[in-house]
Amino acid sequence: MLEGIVRDSITKQSAKQLKRDGYILANIYGKGVENINAAFKRNDFVRYLKNKTTVAFDVKVGDTVCKVVVKEYQKAPITSELLHVDLMMALPGVKTNYLVPVTVEGTPKGLKNKGLFVFHKKRVAVKCTIENLPENFHIKISDLDTGDNVLVRNLTMPEGVDCYLDPRVPIVGVIKAK
Repeated sequence: MLEGIVRDSITKQSAKQLKRDGYILANIYGKGVENINAAFKRNDFVRYLKNKTTVAFDVKVGDTVCKVVVKEYQKAPITSELLHVDLMMALPGVKTNYLVPVTVEGTPKGLKNKGLFVFHKKRVAVKCTIENLPENFHIKISDLDTGDNVLVRNLTMPEGVDCYLDPRVPIVGVIKAK
């Protein structure tokens, strides 16, 4: 579980001091819940996010433990260092928008025919409750030849999960190399 501290002061001076001390600033919010201004150790936060296996994860800030999802993050333009993170509480029974990762299995046969494998969408936007949220969309790509794509309409959505993307949007495909 990722642990952080509650930010008592949200002034510019205290934010700069926390950043100098190696913290990343975060806002935790949810529907009908009071916002929490928090800070996490930068290295611990990045390490935890790289190793997580599900979309939602638990964080402990002060005395409260809540299940959250990364909604948005801000990076420094030159150093690509994380500056700020928005975390949304995953409340049970509340339908919300989530980005579900796409995983692939196999090697497309189009690669032998001088094709290039392309990930058009690494995450698919869905709307559902946290109970119905799939861990990922798993696609078998061994039958893809040059010029073939897997579209949003080819995905099997679990019950209670809605995707509002255009059904003609490609997720993965094999294109012809120039």
